[in-house]
Amino acid sequence: MSGSYDESAGLEEATDSFWEVGNYKRAVKRIDDGHRLCNDLMNCLQERSKIEKAYSQQLTDWSKRWKQLIEKGPQYGTVERAWLAMTIEADKVSELHQEVKNGLLNEDFEKIKNWQKDSYHKQMMGGYKEAKEAEEGFKKAQKPWAKKLKEMEAAKKVYHMACKEEKLAASREANSKAEASVTPDQQKKLHEKVDKCKQDVQKAKEKYEKTLDELNKCTPQYMEHMEQVFEQCQQFEEKRLSFLKEVLLDIKRHLNLTENQSYATVYRELERTINSASAQEDLRWFSNNHGPGMHMNWPQFEEYNPDVPNTIPKREKPKKADGAPNTPGTEHVVAQGGDRGSVSSYEKNQAYSAEWSDDEQPASHSGNETNGGTNPFDEESASGGEKGVRVRALYDYDGQEQDELSFKAGDELTKLEDEDEQGWCKGRLDNGQLGLYPANYVEPI
Repeated sequence: MSGSYDESAGLEEATDSFWEVGNYKRAVKRIDDGHRLCNDLMNCLQERSKIEKAYSQQLTDWSKRWKQLIEKGPQYGTVERAWLAMTIEADKVSELHQEVKNGLLNEDFEKIKNWQKDSYHKQMMGGYKEAKEAEEGFKKAQKPWAKKLKEMEAAKKVYHMACKEEKLAASREANSKAEASVTPDQQKKLHEKVDKCKQDVQKAKEKYEKTLDELNKCTPQYMEHMEQVFEQCQQFEEKRLSFLKEVLLDIKRHLNLTENQSYATVYRELERTINSASAQEDLRWFSNNHGPGMHMNWPQFEEYNPDVPNTIPKREKPKKADGAPNTPGTEHVVAQGGDRGSVSSYEKNQAYSAEWSDDEQPASHSGNETNGGTNPFDEESASGGEKGVRVRALYDYDGQEQDELSFKAGDELTKLEDEDEQGWCKGRLDNGQLGLYPANYVEPI
């Protein structure tokens, strides 16, 4: 009996099995984790919806900015429309990403929130009803087996201690035989001690085997009850996992714009607009509006009309309320209206010069490249101007172009050159500004 005992035999490997006492708590914790994961998923959707909203706003801002730059820039015709189509695409895609944001928040987020509310029921004392029920179920299933296990462990400990005492007594008896100083009476007592230890070992072993047998008999029922509670946890978790898969597919549907017919239509329309751009059509338009194809009122013989001084028919415009004569150059301005829109060439240059490049600034003379641009009299002004004749304004006049003067009736200015063939004079205001003005708007002083 003593020879069969090994101290290491009593040291069992520690396991992390579900069947160990208390290890069912991981299954219970999974229920609490499921509630928290719902919150995590809702937070995840909120962050993504913010990204969608920000991207939508960025597209809108980009579209608005570049639409203005393109419209004010020198590009024209069908190619301009093709370029502008990119801003239209941005606006439509912006709307689609706004819809993505709405779908994530108004549908998916709310769906998760409602499912969480229906699936997890908060207890008055904290925790969730579903987790508490699982905890109680596992405790009830494990309690009888845990009690038997505790009895078995105690019996095993007693048996192992008895084996240890027996081994120690046998060792003392063996050593005494080799020592002459040990009396026969002492040897007898040592032998009796060994016999008693053997009896104790036998009793402890029988009790240990009995408790172990009782534990083994209890084990099948323990496993059955534990599996029943665990299966309930599995069913609850299966619902969560299935719902999670379902809602993730909904999220994917909202995110995947390639499945949205409106998204595909945006790019079909963009491609159609770009393909409709025609270089030849744009060239014809430019020729008709800014080239040889423009209408021209060629000079013809005109009878003298005393009611309208220095009338120039080809530039007529309705008289002002104060009886001011027609302004030279009006018809010229109207003829260019197709390209200019509401912005002059000078304004176009000013509008996009600071926007078109991050690295370069336009040259100081770039405004002269189209339709005059900067004031052609600036150079003369810088050189000190020239002498002329003083005149007084008969009517108010607001300059229509950069190179024209503006004044009120009664203002005095200096005429620097005589009237040209179109009825314009070059003059200088008293503040030093040089420019053109209609000759029939002033009289000599």
